Amino acid sequence: MLKQMKMARSTFYYNLAQSRKPDKWAGVKGKIFSIYHKNKGRYGYRRITQALLDNYEIIVNHKTVKRLMDDMGLKSLVRVKKFHSYKGEVGTVAPNVLERDFGTTGFNQKWVTDVTEFHLLGCKVYLSPISELHNGEILGYTISDHPNLDMVLDMVDCVLKRYPDHKGVILHSDQGSLYQNAKYQKRLARAGIIQSMSRKGNCLDNACAESFFSQLKAEFDYSSFDTVEQFKSALREYIKYYNEERIKSRLGTSPAKYRARMEDVA
Repeated sequence: MLKQMKMARSTFYYNLAQSRKPDKWAGVKGKIFSIYHKNKGRYGYRRITQALLDNYEIIVNHKTVKRLMDDMGLKSLVRVKKFHSYKGEVGTVAPNVLERDFGTTGFNQKWVTDVTEFHLLGCKVYLSPISELHNGEILGYTISDHPNLDMVLDMVDCVLKRYPDHKGVILHSDQGSLYQNAKYQKRLARAGIIQSMSRKGNCLDNACAESFFSQLKAEFDYSSFDTVEQFKSALREYIKYYNEERIKSRLGTSPAKYRARMEDVA
């Protein structure tokens, strides 16, 4: 066989000896496997690197974690497309106040919102959240069977009640017809919220909202539910997990834990 493969005998015995050596990464691989499956395959190598440090005080380079995950066949789920609600100018279009300046120095400065759509069991379900740009936290949301005005008004009311210190906040969205509606715009104006809208056909202007939906649909498997109500319940559980447990790379912890840490400092 060595002659047929034109392989030197020394090469064969070297690789045989290497294969018999104990795997020095076996312990780390076991913890990576545990973290990956505990989070239902939602973590990529960067968040697993952070989780190894937080949970086990293991310091390892993220490139090593990626290599080990590749060896184990562990990777994130595939992303799917989001719902687009633009129907042309049906109301008043607000200026792009945000201007892709996603930076913040504190909470309640810049919020973003959008709507995404799920197809399951022959039905459509819509999620409408508001996200805090300072820590990426989902401040409030509504889940609806129809993308109507009540869905976004209820979402706004929910967030305003939970976060009363909202005067002067910029709330950015796309130019969807729901956000051009006079009732929605008056609701924001009464609360002292500054409305901002993306430019027509420019999804990068609302990239932070797009990013959340992309992560959600990559990490949340909604193909195995028997009823729509089961799905809605699981979606609420995911958002709770996203806020309270899921490590956000730029924060080094979850959005809720980051908020609590900043409030303690203040």
